[in-house]
Amino acid sequence: MARKKVSPEEFIDSEHWKDEEWLEENAELLKALAHPSRLKIIGFLSSGKQCVKHIWEALDLPQPNVSQHLSVLRNKGILGYKREGSIVCYYIKNKKALDIYKLLIEED
Repeated sequence: MARKKVSPEEFIDSEHWKDEEWLEENAELLKALAHPSRLKIIGFLSSGKQCVKHIWEALDLPQPNVSQHLSVLRNKGILGYKREGSIVCYYIKNKKALDIYKLLIEED
């Protein structure tokens, strides 16, 4: 699928590149997503809320590693979680993170 080319005029029309707070916030989002296991988690959660056990089983990753990555994504506000008794389930809270993931898979 060919992407629409953005003319320099359209890009320059945006003032976001001047906004330090916006730049820092989005750089932090990208840093949090910049790990293959975290992208796997986002991909798995893109279909909806999942419990931790299902996440690490489906991704075939060690439970401690999954917990560490979930913690990073949660602390950056990308994931939310809900405790259901002793079970913790995660969901994508940050729509921009999901949009970035969708953009990445669209490029394949």
